[in-house]
Amino acid sequence: MGDVIQTMRLTPDVTSRRRTSVRRAGALVAAAALLVAGCGNDSSAGSDTSGDAIDVIASFYPLQFVVQQVGGELVQVSNLTPAGTEPHDLELTPKDTAALQDARLVVYLAGFAPAVDEAVDSVAGGQAFDISEAARLDLSAGAGDEQAGDHDGVDPHFWLDPTRLADVADAVAERLAELNPEHAADFTTNAIKLRSELERLDAEFTAGLESCTDTHLVTSHTSFGYLAQRYGFEQLGISGLTPEEEPSPAQLAEVADFVSANDVTTIYYETLVDPAIAETVADETGATTAVLDPLEGLSDRSAGSNYFEVMRSNLTSLRSGQRCA
Repeated sequence: MGDVIQTMRLTPDVTSRRRTSVRRAGALVAAAALLVAGCGNDSSAGSDTSGDAIDVIASFYPLQFVVQQVGGELVQVSNLTPAGTEPHDLELTPKDTAALQDARLVVYLAGFAPAVDEAVDSVAGGQAFDISEAARLDLSAGAGDEQAGDHDGVDPHFWLDPTRLADVADAVAERLAELNPEHAADFTTNAIKLRSELERLDAEFTAGLESCTDTHLVTSHTSFGYLAQRYGFEQLGISGLTPEEEPSPAQLAEVADFVSANDVTTIYYETLVDPAIAETVADETGATTAVLDPLEGLSDRSAGSNYFEVMRSNLTSLRSGQRCA
């Protein structure tokens, strides 16, 4: 599939107990029950791996993670964004574009990576699956941001709210079931398990952040709106929704004044973005810096090897930086 696309074939690593309250999955759950009864055995993922796996391309890491967890051995997942690359900056090779045409399913988020949108429009037909509706992208670029006037559009970083990622998993399960109806029960079971794990993660964040004395979340890149909304913070982004939006000297001075006036002790920067801007504000105000990973992609600098590990590392950073008891 070309040098840029990295192909992995993995089994689900989610092991928590099944929950029965899954949004928008009622029909598939019923189908799962019928299939289990008919087969007389467990319908866990990979129980029947006969036939070819569904060839799926995901546009960036959080979507790759969901497809892997929901599809298990029944899918072969390729990540269109190489490790350590900012999805906003992604450029596709001709081989990448050709691979989109050959895939049975392309899972992407419209409006997030312009190169992917252009390629999908030109080569992908019915196999393209935009998860925007399932993700409930209802947060404006400035919502939850105390520097809201500088931004337009919608914040795409939904996966930093685990409950929204669970809804996307349900939608992916439904779409995979359309492509492989014989394994609808497998996809549903895996989506239920993933939701359970994501709800547990959400509960950890809620409990761990409810006692924070500092509710001002100052970040180098305005990508934590959904996290801020979910867990009771007000985000102040030094730069905009994309890392290319360089702040002006006036904006840097405004942020520095805010940090000093509100006794903010930590400025967060990201693994895939130069920390210079965050360090400038920290040096000016006497604050410290810490990593808060937006999980747009994994790299050798990521504090974990999967979504759950990196998110829990984020929780640790937040509890320290936001002075939580």
